[in-house]
Amino acid sequence: MSAAPFSAALAPIDPRPDRSSFSISDLCEEFDITARALRFYEEEGLIRPERKGTQRIYSHRDRARLAWILRGKRVGFSLAEIREMIDLYDVDDDRRTQREVTLARCRDRVAKLTQQKHDIDAAIAELNDFVALLEQSERS
Repeated sequence: MSAAPFSAALAPIDPRPDRSSFSISDLCEEFDITARALRFYEEEGLIRPERKGTQRIYSHRDRARLAWILRGKRVGFSLAEIREMIDLYDVDDDRRTQREVTLARCRDRVAKLTQQKHDIDAAIAELNDFVALLEQSERS
């Protein structure tokens, strides 16, 4: 199986060439998040919708950034880490820096999660041994 193109792996969302912008309800429905969460990401400066009166108008860029934010949160990145990675998109080097930083952060996160998994497996094994010991002493 071949790997997905880099750009598709970063923001796994279907392109929407039929749309020039998105409403808050469009993005909330598409990404299954609340309007409050979307406004929070805006307050944090992670997305920057255009304003028309009190209405927020989200661009394709905002939509792609939201996909990044939600993916990053799912795998345990902090908002500061997510901000750093998505802001590197604007560095004028054909996204080379963004790829390098994101790859390094992802590798670090995999290593941390692998260690946590090992620690959890060890705790489960110890608890199972303790349960077996308690059950054995109960039968004696």
